[in-house]
Amino acid sequence: MWIGLEINLLSIIPLIRRTKNIIASEAALKYFITQALASTLLLFSIIILSLNLPYNFNINLYFSLILNTSLLTKIGAAPFHFWFPEIIEGLNWNIRLIILTWQKIAPIILLTYFIKRITYLIIAIIFSLLIRGVIGLNQTRLRKILAYSSINHIGWILRTLIVIETIWSYYFIIYTIITINIVFIFKQLNIFHLKQLFTSLNYNYLVKFFFIINFLSLGGLPPFLGFLPKWLTIQRLVKRNIFIISTLLIIITLITLYFYLRITFTTLLLKTNEISYYSHNQINNTLILTFNFIALIRLLLSTVLFNFL
Repeated sequence: MWIGLEINLLSIIPLIRRTKNIIASEAALKYFITQALASTLLLFSIIILSLNLPYNFNINLYFSLILNTSLLTKIGAAPFHFWFPEIIEGLNWNIRLIILTWQKIAPIILLTYFIKRITYLIIAIIFSLLIRGVIGLNQTRLRKILAYSSINHIGWILRTLIVIETIWSYYFIIYTIITINIVFIFKQLNIFHLKQLFTSLNYNYLVKFFFIINFLSLGGLPPFLGFLPKWLTIQRLVKRNIFIISTLLIIITLITLYFYLRITFTTLLLKTNEISYYSHNQINNTLILTFNFIALIRLLLSTVLFNFL
């Protein structure tokens, strides 16, 4: 398990360093130090747990918490998220997509085997949702918006791990599809700030339509597909009579949803006449249609899934 995580770490560092600038070098160094620290805690806790030392207190419990902490650090869950937004800021869109999606699979799977204290994960869940809702309100950079959005979805994924393990895979697949669509639009338009987003989308209404659908789905607004995994999670919590956590999740998520709606309404209603001083690639509408086909059928798909589930 530990060797697999180390191979994964050593494989992603050269990809980060492909961009020949000081920002990418700084991001690679930060990522390596953080992941190496988490791997050290992971290996240390595994060694201690394998010894089965005969102490009077429950040493296995404490080192299990250390093991969970190392895995939470690897996926960037709050309050161990200090490295995540800064590293996302210094990457290109391709590597950023890998960090946001693929790199989280292995630590999340390992967490399913090492959940010892539900209270400890609940604290991480609440912190993840609060940090996205509060700190994300002040962000104007699209890269950090996606980073804090990932932290928010990590909180929901951790909640699904506690309820039932199979739901997290559905949640992660849907989140990955939505993130790919949004990152593809940002990469094609070559934009990094909200002001650039508002200016660039005025010239292509098809892309604006796709962006709004994907962004609302990322925020979990019903009846879009992004609401489906959250709805399944809340349904399982209510069936198990876990009403307090369900209420907290819904209330905190409303703060995040307000942020998504604010950006969406601004993009939809406001039109700027400013000249765009940055260049972007020519957008292929056929490619946009291909990548965002899932966005066109979300209303119908969500309705059908709701009826069957």
